[in-house]
Amino acid sequence: MADDPSNSTGSILDQSEIDKLLAQEMAVAPPKQFLLRPEGARGPTPVLKVEPYDFRNPVFLSEVELRRLRLLHEDFIRYLAARLSLYLRMELGLKMAKLTTATYAKFTDSLPSPTHLCLFKVEPLIGVGILDINPRLALTIADRLLGGRGHSVKAERYLTEIEIALLEDVVNIVLEEWCTQWKTEQELRPQIIGHENNGRFLQTSPKDAIVLILTLEANFGDCSEQIQIGVPYYTIEPVVKKMQARRQKDTAVSTTAKKAEWQAAYEHIKVPVRAEWSAMDISLREVVSLRVGDVFELPASIFHETRVLLNNVPKFVGTVGLDSDRVAVQLTRKTVPGPANPLKSDGRKSP
Repeated sequence: MADDPSNSTGSILDQSEIDKLLAQEMAVAPPKQFLLRPEGARGPTPVLKVEPYDFRNPVFLSEVELRRLRLLHEDFIRYLAARLSLYLRMELGLKMAKLTTATYAKFTDSLPSPTHLCLFKVEPLIGVGILDINPRLALTIADRLLGGRGHSVKAERYLTEIEIALLEDVVNIVLEEWCTQWKTEQELRPQIIGHENNGRFLQTSPKDAIVLILTLEANFGDCSEQIQIGVPYYTIEPVVKKMQARRQKDTAVSTTAKKAEWQAAYEHIKVPVRAEWSAMDISLREVVSLRVGDVFELPASIFHETRVLLNNVPKFVGTVGLDSDRVAVQLTRKTVPGPANPLKSDGRKSP
């Protein structure tokens, strides 16, 4: 007997139904993730958080340290802008674009071409830093130093020897001001050691060395270009460590100063203790008419609201009672800083 065509057609699944079944299967049984532990055992990761780490680009500076360096360089930018404006006799605006770290290879590969690079050293530190200035900005500054009006030079070319010599004075100001920001940690002396126009062939540092990169947005007349300063981390590491040690020392000193230290001489100082009530308020007319033998009706709750003053300063609230043949006050709680809350004649606290 031949099969019914209608039955065979109804048993065939289309692609959408197959995808739906596969999605349900994957949702029911998700793939398990495992983590290889240091001892070599493989185990699940239900609560562990795994984060990727790039061993070729390790991070030597924490967010807190980068924030401190950013504050230091903001001061550097502010002073540098004022000094260059005076030197060029024309306003030069500087703004921090970013302060990041990257490998030396990544930094040099990102340098544009053509460009102008100034290689410098900072005594007594080791290593060579790189100052990258866009040729358009460099030519505009050179034009201003030669008596021009500071209009943007549109040419995209390498600098001549005369233009490089003129630019060196500006670069020296930049480096001197940068070193000045570290003078609280160590006296630094910058020195220009060379000029280049292509960063891809530089070999002043190992390719995997970490470089601290400061990128500035410079606005000079109608010219708006970037200036980059790249310093190897191993160059500034001694100064950064000194800065961290000084900040930790200052924090420890300020914390220690806040702690009260007990002295043996304090043991015999007498402190007056007084217990009092804020029982009721009376009018001035009632005060004038007071006579010996008058009776004040006080609320019973004041026995539980007795203020205890140490050297005339309210410190505790207690309950009045008898201890053998003496009146005593049992401390129940500390007073809340602020104005006292006297009690009315009916035992309620006044507003």
